[in-house]
Amino acid sequence: MPDMNHLLMPDRDQAARTIHIVTKAGFDAFVADLSPRGQAAMHAAQFTAAEGTHAILPGGEAEAWSVVAGIGDIADDDEAAHPWALASLPGNLPEGTYRLTGKVPVDCGLGWALGQYSFDRYLKTEAKAPRILLLPVDQDAVAHVAALAGAQALVRDLVNTPAEDMGPAELETAIRTEAETYGAAVRTVTGEALLSENFPAIHAVGRAAAPGREPRLVRLDWGDGSAPQLTLIGKGVCFDSGGLDVKGAIGMRLMKKDMGGAAHALALARLVMASKLPVRLTLLIAAVENSISADAFRPGDVIATREGLSVEIHNTDAEGRLVLCDALTLACEEDPDLILDFATLTGAARVALGPDLPAMMGNDDDLADAMIRAGKMVADPVWQLPLWKPYLKMLRSDIADLSNAAPGSFAGAITAGLYLSKFVSADTKWLHFDTFAWMPVDQPGRPRGGEALGLRAANEMLRARYAAR
Repeated sequence: MPDMNHLLMPDRDQAARTIHIVTKAGFDAFVADLSPRGQAAMHAAQFTAAEGTHAILPGGEAEAWSVVAGIGDIADDDEAAHPWALASLPGNLPEGTYRLTGKVPVDCGLGWALGQYSFDRYLKTEAKAPRILLLPVDQDAVAHVAALAGAQALVRDLVNTPAEDMGPAELETAIRTEAETYGAAVRTVTGEALLSENFPAIHAVGRAAAPGREPRLVRLDWGDGSAPQLTLIGKGVCFDSGGLDVKGAIGMRLMKKDMGGAAHALALARLVMASKLPVRLTLLIAAVENSISADAFRPGDVIATREGLSVEIHNTDAEGRLVLCDALTLACEEDPDLILDFATLTGAARVALGPDLPAMMGNDDDLADAMIRAGKMVADPVWQLPLWKPYLKMLRSDIADLSNAAPGSFAGAITAGLYLSKFVSADTKWLHFDTFAWMPVDQPGRPRGGEALGLRAANEMLRARYAAR
């Protein structure tokens, strides 16, 4: 799985080419200190220190050139996160090692590393030589940035992999790989055993899949048994046809990414384990394929859940909340300190917030506020939507305890969150993320394809909550 450690190192006076960091405010002073030749080079390149721009500054000899990189309007006292300030640079520079001078946003190493990410599993191309960045911080700070980059790349790799190579079994393998790395234990309940162990909703969604792609609940446990229990839950729908309420071609095209919630939860679990956060970690991934066959669950069916609530199926394409509800019930049975769940759950969240902002809902406003603050600190914003309880009436059923979806199109993300809330005990702190897990257009350091949205915010919040304990 992705490792970004070789792309970032502490600056210990190694041989390296210089990158001069220049803000717009400091641009005139920087140019004034250059030689006439350097000033001419800046003028010829039309360099103005705008964010994401760069120019080559010639030296006294042919090989003595350096780089000037613009980071825009960052003020000298600006402590906000700027992870993408240098993200476009590695793709425009030759291989080698580079050192930063000037105002250095410490977190710019994230963009530098992820600017070299590519998903090349199926391409006949040679791997590009690394561009190494020296950061003026200690080894622990560098390792933290590299771990964040590696976790984000893990999400990208998992989401970008087509369903033929990323089914429930392969997703389980990815979980076991992380468990082996960090000494965690893994247990899986698969196929018909889901019924005997009381996970009927997970089984109902995944039972139509082909042999070898059976539904499963994968559980990872790690950490000190006496520490506060942190439970992470991920929606692992490895492909979503929509079931018998089949999606159209356009809607189905990207459904390899419907396990993006599981990818986020696994990447966050990796960060928790790698940083040795003082928690008792449980990761629950409900991994299924929502397929169409004679055994598929049907609109109008009433299915059981681990909680004991009966659910009438209004729409087989609202399957993610069905697999999550059994996992949430299991999590609450263990009285954890905190539950976070991640899911590519609703198109309604994208209509409301677009692709960049994960919708967040939960039952504790202080916890939600902490998550929002953490997102701002690391430039990974999240946006809170209300769990507006009057909308629960949209989930009423005439023949079951509730329906899995509302009959209309109003408040689709909120009604999905409300459905999940019925499976969370009132005294358990819980946040739900409805994330897109996809970058629809190329941006510096963020190519089109799978993407982690809300991952770094969640990690920062957890560090603040638990690291001091």
